[in-house]
Amino acid sequence: MTDGSRSGRRGTGWRRLLGLPEHSPEPSDLGADPADDEAECVHICDCAEGPEGRRVVTVRGTLRTVGERTVGGLPALEAELDDGSDSLSIVWMGRRSIAGIQPGRDMIVSGRLVASGGRSVLFNPRYELKPLGTE
Repeated sequence: MTDGSRSGRRGTGWRRLLGLPEHSPEPSDLGADPADDEAECVHICDCAEGPEGRRVVTVRGTLRTVGERTVGGLPALEAELDDGSDSLSIVWMGRRSIAGIQPGRDMIVSGRLVASGGRSVLFNPRYELKPLGTE
């Protein structure tokens, strides 16, 4: 793998388990970095899968809960982000904790929205923690 691309089936077991595509989106597929333009944020209640499938969204909200779980035998850090209009789940696969990810923290996240278990979820999104006191 000298060209940086993924090959074979390594690392796709959890994707299959969650019904996600076998390939990872290219960085250009994910849209702009959330730090680039906060004005592009949408309300969580307005985030829905588009008719063409999973869509990229950028939202700002406050973490209500943060906890560890297991997905397909792998550790995962799960958080609930709420913006006052609705909430969504954020899951970081392969992580038990991330510095700064704690209840009450304000953040901007950007990623591909998927429906999992009847709930909107962002897996491994790009994120920006807002400075404390800006909530």
